[in-house]
Amino acid sequence: MTKEKNVQPLRTKAEIEDFRWALSKYASARDLFLFNLGINVGLRVSDLVPLTVQDVRGKTHLVITEQKTKKTKRFLIPRATRAMIEDYTRDMSPSTWLFPSQKGNGHISTTQAYRVLQKAAEALGRDDIGTHTMRKTFGYHHYKQNKDVAVLQQLFNHSAPSITMKYIGVGEDEVDATMENFSL
Repeated sequence: MTKEKNVQPLRTKAEIEDFRWALSKYASARDLFLFNLGINVGLRVSDLVPLTVQDVRGKTHLVITEQKTKKTKRFLIPRATRAMIEDYTRDMSPSTWLFPSQKGNGHISTTQAYRVLQKAAEALGRDDIGTHTMRKTFGYHHYKQNKDVAVLQQLFNHSAPSITMKYIGVGEDEVDATMENFSL
């Protein structure tokens, strides 16, 4: 589906706002909400798309079983994200999928989520966006705000801090910064 090794986080607030703009122009409110939820909770897209309204509305914490690892994960939903959830789900019944498919009674697939993100990425001339961009963006900004790789490693269920740092692309930025003005 994607070449995940090329997928990057959105590293600046301006990049995030540009992506939101592209989604609002070229996709639906559902798709914009998927992106906003994804960058604010850091779940894999495979854990986001099967959520229902009752999984998140009125909740301070989200409890899921990760699709990839089969581990149960419980974490706090950020306050601003809870407000966004309430607004998005206001007119939805509790049993409704958060991300309903337009085809049938199910939720969107991870492939459809990828297509939506690709459409916005193409509008912005970006070829480094995939479904992991949401999770990587969350991780990148969480690390920049908190400087605690151990907490982020736990949130991501990674086995080592080095895996987390590589995943969010922070090491690349630091290496680039040391080289920018290097000269002998």
